[in-house]
Amino acid sequence: MRVVIARCAARYTGRLSAHLPLATRAIMVKADGSVLLHSDGGSYKPLNWMSPPCTMRELAPEPEAVERGVTHVWVVQHQKSDDRLEIDLHEILSDTEHELGVDPGLVKDGVEAHLQELLAEQVHLLGDGHTLVRREYMTAIGPVDILARDATGAAVAVEIKRRGEIDGVEQLTRYLELMNRDPLLAPVTGVFAAQEIKPQARVLAEDRGIRCLLLDYEGMRGAEDLSTRLF
Repeated sequence: MRVVIARCAARYTGRLSAHLPLATRAIMVKADGSVLLHSDGGSYKPLNWMSPPCTMRELAPEPEAVERGVTHVWVVQHQKSDDRLEIDLHEILSDTEHELGVDPGLVKDGVEAHLQELLAEQVHLLGDGHTLVRREYMTAIGPVDILARDATGAAVAVEIKRRGEIDGVEQLTRYLELMNRDPLLAPVTGVFAAQEIKPQARVLAEDRGIRCLLLDYEGMRGAEDLSTRLF
């Protein structure tokens, strides 16, 4: 991972247009190709970002930009759409790279882990004819919560959250991009399952062809409890 602390401005064009005025920010360039701009606030969410697959080029600034103090221009272009992120760097304060290696992924506990267990046991909630392949299907960037097959035999990757937000959709998107490169799995569709799904996350998921599924935790637990009773 490359982490650059710099005074910069940024422009995003494509399906939406957005602009970040000049300020000091952290820019993260990950091994999967994603580029994220962070401020010193706003919790874990970046101010703007580009998800893979994308390419990044460094260009010399135009004379007019040089007059404004721009020293470097990064252009990040998505490979499957017209989305484009341009970053004007005015001053680089720090530029470091670190090899993080393969991450084992998030180890879930509590309600989220139980939701995964319950949905694996009640895989019919995904739709008629769905069958479980396995829980915690490992990819190069971490485990997918559930891998299933639909009634036609096509692969389905399921990401489970207690609260479904945009970062969960991004996580499932990365898994799907990797899994669809595997000829033994492709085509793989995605299901984003949660007790609650934020409207913005639902819009992003549906835009990417990912199906959303609301989970009734108490109802699923009730079905589990009934199955253990003799009478």
